[in-house]
Amino acid sequence: MAEIARTQAPVAPAAQAQVEQTTLFHEPRSLSRLTSNRKVLLVTVIGALAVLALIIVAGTLATPAAQETDFARRDLAPSLAHPFGCDWLGRDMFLRTLAGLSLSIRIGLLAAAVSALISLVLGTIAAMGSRVVDGAVTWLIDLMMGVPHLVLLILISYALGKGFWGVTVGIALTHWASLTRVVRAEVLQCRQSPYIAVAQKLGASRLRIVAKHIVPFVFPQFLVGFILLFPHAILHEAAITFLGFGLPPELPALGNILSESMTYLSTGMWWLAVFPGLSLIATVLLFDLAGGALRKIVDARTNQE
Repeated sequence: MAEIARTQAPVAPAAQAQVEQTTLFHEPRSLSRLTSNRKVLLVTVIGALAVLALIIVAGTLATPAAQETDFARRDLAPSLAHPFGCDWLGRDMFLRTLAGLSLSIRIGLLAAAVSALISLVLGTIAAMGSRVVDGAVTWLIDLMMGVPHLVLLILISYALGKGFWGVTVGIALTHWASLTRVVRAEVLQCRQSPYIAVAQKLGASRLRIVAKHIVPFVFPQFLVGFILLFPHAILHEAAITFLGFGLPPELPALGNILSESMTYLSTGMWWLAVFPGLSLIATVLLFDLAGGALRKIVDARTNQE
């Protein structure tokens, strides 16, 4: 009985105060760590976007110089004057790579933006519409995901005459399916919320509910999806250009640069393919890093990790 009495005895005021003090110390530390993590992620996103903006501007300005030929510097290996070397026409490969990255980023951003808007519209219509509409959109998503992107992209680009707009439209029309499925799931979750039911009972139209409640709810996921679409867009643009179904040969696109360099690799001119290829991979990884960091910022569950 004495042991039971001791176990059921109230906690001493000193011990209780020590527990409360420990809790108060841990909460500010976890909050400070959470704030620090969010700052690091935000700096990562801003830094990646700033680098990409710098590439776009610098590449656009360097495009005329990237097309200049000088046979006096023909087949030069990488040096301090020409970090990426020169090709068989004496063109500076650093300037050509910079111009190609700028062109690829512009195509990727435009195509990803159009594809993300298609995803937002179709995902919202599927979740807010009738069963017939939802079934039709779901069937279309499954159909698009069942067809290889590259094959469909080549067909669309070739049908539109290739070039800048053919590649851009082809990428935009082939990359919306995955994000549409995510948007549809988010809208279905939001549709079950109590404030949506209250808005319906108050007489709000479906269009007003979508504009005022649904779109703000799914916008963080939409933004992350848009950023993560970019790596796929830029890689597919380079791929179909490399195969000859994309941008014209006279443009300093990365696909053209890599395609032309294949002929000269056997002669020992390795820099014609290595530096442009590494630059393309670095750009894709940079944007993927920005998308991953932004996802952690907007996701409430990862903020608590």
